[in-house]
Amino acid sequence: MLDFARVLKVGLKHPAAGPLIPLTTPWGERILAGEEPAWSHPRPQFARDGAICLNGWWGFSAGTDALDRQVRVPFSPEAALSGIGERTEPGCELWYRRELPEIDLAGGKRALLHFEAVDWECEVWVNDVRVGGHKGAYLPFALDITEALAAKDSGTAVLKVRVCDPGDAGTQLRGKQSSTPGGIWYTTQSGIWRDVWLEVVPATHLTSLQVDASLDGEVSLTVGVDGAGAEAAVVRARILDEGEEVAAAAGVVGAPLCVRIPQPRLWSPADPHLYDVELTLGDDVVRSYFGMREVEVRPDVDGCRRFFLNGEPLFMRGVLDQGYWPDGLMTPPSPEALEFDIRSMLDAGFNLLRKHIKVEDGRFYELCDRLGMLVMQDVPCGGDAYSSWHSSKKPTLFRASWTVVRDTGERAHRALAASDAAYREEWVATCEGMVELLRAHPSVVAWCLFNEGWGQFDAAEAAQRVWALDPTRPVDATSGWYDQGVGDFWSIHNYFRPLGPERCRAAEGRAYLLSEFGGVTLAVAGHVSREDTYGYVEAADGAGFRREVAGLLAQADALEAQGCAGFVYTQLSDVEEEVNGLLTYDRRVNKLAG
Repeated sequence: MLDFARVLKVGLKHPAAGPLIPLTTPWGERILAGEEPAWSHPRPQFARDGAICLNGWWGFSAGTDALDRQVRVPFSPEAALSGIGERTEPGCELWYRRELPEIDLAGGKRALLHFEAVDWECEVWVNDVRVGGHKGAYLPFALDITEALAAKDSGTAVLKVRVCDPGDAGTQLRGKQSSTPGGIWYTTQSGIWRDVWLEVVPATHLTSLQVDASLDGEVSLTVGVDGAGAEAAVVRARILDEGEEVAAAAGVVGAPLCVRIPQPRLWSPADPHLYDVELTLGDDVVRSYFGMREVEVRPDVDGCRRFFLNGEPLFMRGVLDQGYWPDGLMTPPSPEALEFDIRSMLDAGFNLLRKHIKVEDGRFYELCDRLGMLVMQDVPCGGDAYSSWHSSKKPTLFRASWTVVRDTGERAHRALAASDAAYREEWVATCEGMVELLRAHPSVVAWCLFNEGWGQFDAAEAAQRVWALDPTRPVDATSGWYDQGVGDFWSIHNYFRPLGPERCRAAEGRAYLLSEFGGVTLAVAGHVSREDTYGYVEAADGAGFRREVAGLLAQADALEAQGCAGFVYTQLSDVEEEVNGLLTYDRRVNKLAG
C-alpha cells in the first residue's frame, strides 16, 4: 500500500542541519595521522611516464587573496581531509597558490597543467600570467603553461588559482550538493576537488586515443596529435596481451590504425580481460588499454527486450552509488577506498553500479574495468531551485512515469527547474564531454541522462544526441518519471508500492528497468554523521535489516522471469542523514554481514 506520509516527505527541503558528527574512513584516518596519500596516474587510459603530482599543501584563503592558510589538495575546503573542514559561502572567491617544480623544456617541449575537476568557475595564473580558465564541476581540463613559464625572470615559478562556486544559489550543475543538507541532500563543496598534475610533452605530441573493437577481433585506433608537422606524423601502436605483443600497426595521423587480434578474449564481469596499448610518436610514448565487448538492448528469443552483453542476455543486478565520503565529501580518500566499495558490492552479488549524478575520475572506471563491475553512468544535474512537488510528490502520487509528459517548451522547463538557458547549455556540454571522456571504458555499459525530473529538458533530443556520439551503448533517457517515450529503457523508481511486473503502453519497444528501489534504513551507533536519519523502510536492528534487504532483492530477482531487464538497489553506502546504505558512511561496517 502507498505510504502517503513517506511520499509527502520525499524531496522535502530540510531546515539547516546541525553540525555533522565527525566520521573518518580507514584510509582518511591514515592521511590525518600524517601518512602521505598514495598517488597513481589519474588518467590510466592515456598515461605517460614522468607525470608530476601537484597534490599536497597549498596556500589558501577564502574571500580575499591573502593566502594566509593551508589546504590539502585535492580535497575541497569543506572536507575534513583538506585540513580546513569549514563551509564557504556561495559565491565566495577561493584562492590557491603553490610553487611549481623546475622542469626541462629544452628542444621545444611543452608543459601541460592538468586539473581533474574544479567546482565551479576558475581562473589560473602562472607567474602572474593568466594561462586560462574553466567552467564546470565534473570534467577534467588542461592548460598549456609553456609561455608563462618562459616569462619567469628568475626564481621559482608560482601557480595561482581563483575559484568561485555559486552553490545551490546558482543554476549550474551541482548534483546533490545543498547549502541546507538533509534527507537526500548532502553537504555542499567547492574549489579544487580532484588531482592537479603537470607533464612535459614533446613539441609534437599525442593528445587523444579512441578505440573501437568488434567481437571478431577487428580493432580500430583513432589518434589525435598536436604540434608542428602533426598532419605528417607517423604513429605506431602495439597491442599487448599480458605483456606479449599480439598486434601492431603504424600510420600517419588522420587515418585509423587497424589491427586484428587473433582469437580475441572478450571482456565480461566473469572475465574482465583487458588488452594494453602502447602508442609511440617520436619520443612521445602513451600507455592505454581497452576491452572487447558488445552491449545492446534487444528482444530475447521470446520477444522480451533485455540487456545483452556479448550476444547473451544479462540481468543487471545494480546498486546506486552516490560517491560521497565523510572525510573527503565527493573526493575519495584514496583509490583503495574506491576499490573497497567496488569489491564489497561484487562480493554482495551485484554486477552493476549506477554512478549517481556524479562523474568519477579515471581510476574509478579503471577499477571497474579490471574488476568486472558494470557501470550505468548518470549525467550530473542542476538547474533552478528544486521543486519537490514536480520532482517528487506529484510523480510519486500520480505515477507520472506511466504517461508521456511534455518536457519541451518554456512552461515545462520552468516546472522541471530547467528555465535557465545557461544551465541547459552547460548540461549539454557536460553530457557530451562525459560521453567522450568515458566511452573507451568497457565497464561503462549505459548512459542515464535525467533523474526524477531534476533539471530535465528536451530528453528526446538529448537521447538522439548521445546515440549520435556513442551508438554502441543503450540510453536511459529519464530515470524515474516524466518519461518521453524515448531511450532504450522504460525506467521506473518504486519505493512505496509492492514490487511486481510493471508494463504500460508507453513502454513498448523498450526494456523495463527498475532503476531505483529499496532504501531500507539502519542507523549503526557510532557510524552515523547526523542525529536525524532518513530513508524509506526502517529496520529495527541488523537482523531485521538483512531480512528486509534479502526479501526485496529476492522480489527484484524474481522480476527477471516477468520481463525485467535489471534493477538498481538504493544504495551502496549511507550518506550523512540518509542511512539506507549497505555500508555505513565511514565504510567500517557492512550491514549485510551477520
